[in-house]
Amino acid sequence: MSFVALFLVVRMPSWGDPFARLNCRAPYFPDRFPPLAVLGVRHGEQEPASPAASPGSGHPVHGLSVGPRTRVHAGTLPKPSIRAEPGTSIPWWTPMTIWCQGSLEAQEYRLLKEGHPGPWDTQKLLEPGDKVNFSIIHMTDDYAGRYRCDYLSPTNWSEPSDPLELVMTGFHGKPQLSALPSPVVASGGYVTLQCASWMTFYRFVLMKEGERQPSSTLDSQEAPSGQFQALFLVGPVTPSLRWTFRCYGYYSHSPYVWSYPSHPLELLVSGVSGKPSLLAPQGPVVTSGQNLTLQCRSDVGYDRFALSKEGAHDPPRRLGRQPQAELSGADFALGPVRPSIGGWYTCYGRHSLSSEWSAPSDPLDILVAGQLPYTPSLSVQPGPTVTSGENVTLRCQSQSAVDTFLLSKEGAAGPPLRLRSKSQTGQHQAEFSVSPVTSAHGGTYRCFGSSSTTPHLLSQPSDPLELRVSGTADTVSPPQNESAPGSASDPRDYTVENVIRMGVAAFILVVLGILLLEARHSQTRTPEAASS
Repeated sequence: MSFVALFLVVRMPSWGDPFARLNCRAPYFPDRFPPLAVLGVRHGEQEPASPAASPGSGHPVHGLSVGPRTRVHAGTLPKPSIRAEPGTSIPWWTPMTIWCQGSLEAQEYRLLKEGHPGPWDTQKLLEPGDKVNFSIIHMTDDYAGRYRCDYLSPTNWSEPSDPLELVMTGFHGKPQLSALPSPVVASGGYVTLQCASWMTFYRFVLMKEGERQPSSTLDSQEAPSGQFQALFLVGPVTPSLRWTFRCYGYYSHSPYVWSYPSHPLELLVSGVSGKPSLLAPQGPVVTSGQNLTLQCRSDVGYDRFALSKEGAHDPPRRLGRQPQAELSGADFALGPVRPSIGGWYTCYGRHSLSSEWSAPSDPLDILVAGQLPYTPSLSVQPGPTVTSGENVTLRCQSQSAVDTFLLSKEGAAGPPLRLRSKSQTGQHQAEFSVSPVTSAHGGTYRCFGSSSTTPHLLSQPSDPLELRVSGTADTVSPPQNESAPGSASDPRDYTVENVIRMGVAAFILVVLGILLLEARHSQTRTPEAASS
């Protein structure tokens, strides 16, 4: 009876075995969470048998049929190890290899696939050896699943190896991976990574670059937008590691068949070193088609710079240091302006020998004008020509509904002034008070309107208004965002005072004229009196 059992075990595989027809499967695309880490077993080492999966213990071993004719003595032989090269997540139609390592006494190895009756493949050795490989020429969904292996010694069969989960990727469309609220994270902080797709995936898997095990897997949830998503909390992040992620999706009926990977998302870990400054040479208000360049500058001497936009799905742009006069910096060319360019930007710097980025620069708000279909008007009280020290009010008005008005001065590097719109007699308006005005306030002004739903998109600009300030100011006081009480409703009127001054001047001229005439008349009478 023993001889018969041994004969049944060592039979050669037929040509109908799956590994004898590696090239006959049409494309399909898998990936599943979580591929298990498999530890290699060196020759001579003994791993403890698992009571839940050991043949002869009364517990079933998936993929291995143990009957009365197969004698297995668990624990008498070293348990084999199983591994996959180049990894456990294999793109469709690419080659890969499964290795099984057992004992130098092994005469035959079997590859067991969960759910498949009997061995998936078998290799008899011409001479004893401690490992064999099972090659897959083209990865398809046939080979995705859970595997174990075992081997035959001169005396008996070993127990099966730990399971290996083999995933195929690239069958379904890729999901999108983004960081909320931003891919820039302070050192020691946390960030939420959103993996989303319009496909009704059952689960999403998050993989970190350089790791074979998934970082996490979560059930899919339907978002208010109608997409299906999973939100992964990542952290605390540290600058000593690289934080690059991809995500996958899969369906419940094929957990080892994953989608294409998302585009990689790399987190930027910021620290506390000196923050750079971010400038827009063209000014913060731009128009469609205009070429936009943002300049990141620092006196710290950073070698690398990064530019990040709030809410952007794309990772931060990165540039090497560019020579600048007495400063280190980089110029980020964003190309022709389009509506999507509007938003808040920050930049960072770091030294080449460090992976930690600096503290963020102060945010820069880029505004795109000409995107809303109306044009406000701009007026000034008491007039476009004023004397230094007077109170001036710049009034921006529109008949269209406006949430916020912005006042911009030509050539100013700072952001535009903003005021909430107020409705009066069917007009929407805001009054910007300048009190007291100085020569520094002279220049050309324009105003814009914006909506609360798209705060970075502005209306057409108003006609330019030139403010001329005469006299010399002792101090320079910038315009204020909030009007002083009474400054708009009761502006001072200097007309009467000017009329009085002109009247006094005319009276003085008349008196001087009379005195001159009288003096001349007196001179003509004196010679006549002398001659008589």
